[in-house]
Amino acid sequence: MDNESVVLAAPLFATMDEDERHSLVASMVKVELNRGEVLFDEGENGDRLYIIEEGKIKLGSSSGDGRENLLAILGPGEMFGELSLFDPGPRSLSASAVSDSVLYELEHSALVRVIEERPAVAKHLLTALARRLRRTNEALADLVFSDVPGRVAKALLDLSTRFGERVDEGIRVAHDLTQEELAQLVGASRETVNKALADFAGRGWVRREGRAVVLLDLDRLERRAR
Repeated sequence: MDNESVVLAAPLFATMDEDERHSLVASMVKVELNRGEVLFDEGENGDRLYIIEEGKIKLGSSSGDGRENLLAILGPGEMFGELSLFDPGPRSLSASAVSDSVLYELEHSALVRVIEERPAVAKHLLTALARRLRRTNEALADLVFSDVPGRVAKALLDLSTRFGERVDEGIRVAHDLTQEELAQLVGASRETVNKALADFAGRGWVRREGRAVVLLDLDRLERRAR
């Protein structure tokens, strides 16, 4: 799938014919970010929807004492910022690039016009929001009911479904996260997450490769994630 096809697969385009899709993409602004570059901060007024063409974007929030919580990692074909259409106001999360990224930006007025012309688009946007909310609710439940190794296993499996690549030994996941970012995603300390990963590696379930990991035993990881 080429880069433009990745963008066109986003829920925003679900009810459009080919000419309408390409016309809308042509009206969007292309945004390029380097790794670590901030797209927007929590609290900023939000009036843009974004679709990722390349790279990875992290969504997170910060506490008053400076601690950070990483809520989601999004990749090619995924979109964010649509909440501003249904609930205008300050951004509830910050967004920054985990790796060099390319996005397409659609301003609020243009998005409203699309919704008015094609009301069915709203259904697809709400479905995308509901899926993200469901994942957030699952993550919150995991914080209460799952131990750290279980959450690490589940995070690796989730990342593998979107960023994994089949290799001879299993699935290689180039997550591009630092140890601190992975810990934030799991909701635990870096030391505890590293201990869990070291245990998985010792058992032969994974092999660590810098900002990537090879999942060697999916069955064991799935059982540990339950």
